[in-house]
Amino acid sequence: MKYLHTMVRIRDVDASLRFYCEGLGLVEKRRMENPGGKFTLIFLAAAGSPEAEIELTYNWDSTEDYGTARNFGHLAFRVDDIYATCARLQAMGYTINRPPRDGHMAFVRSPDLISVELLQDGQLPPQEPWASMPNTGVW
Repeated sequence: MKYLHTMVRIRDVDASLRFYCEGLGLVEKRRMENPGGKFTLIFLAAAGSPEAEIELTYNWDSTEDYGTARNFGHLAFRVDDIYATCARLQAMGYTINRPPRDGHMAFVRSPDLISVELLQDGQLPPQEPWASMPNTGVW
């Protein structure tokens, strides 16, 4: 058996690519446009894990309510510097729902409310402003 991808539905291609590519550093591997089915599939991967992909599915004319996405669980990525990653995402306007107070784990949500867990490669010592930052919202 070989793991292929995880699919998440998105509402806005540009907003999602900004979050996943600019914010998290994923790379678009391929894109499929299906005019007959009125959908676009965008496959992303982390540079260090090119075979493990996220499939972003954009249904062109959908008005479906995807809800709060709490039924999905979360995506998880190991990062080289959790503080730098959280700072970059925060500077881009994303809320760090569970700050990396322990230097190891944080949560943020995508524009489509998909929870994303960030895990530090190794452990960093607690650092301000993260160490005393409270949780915000849900993840």
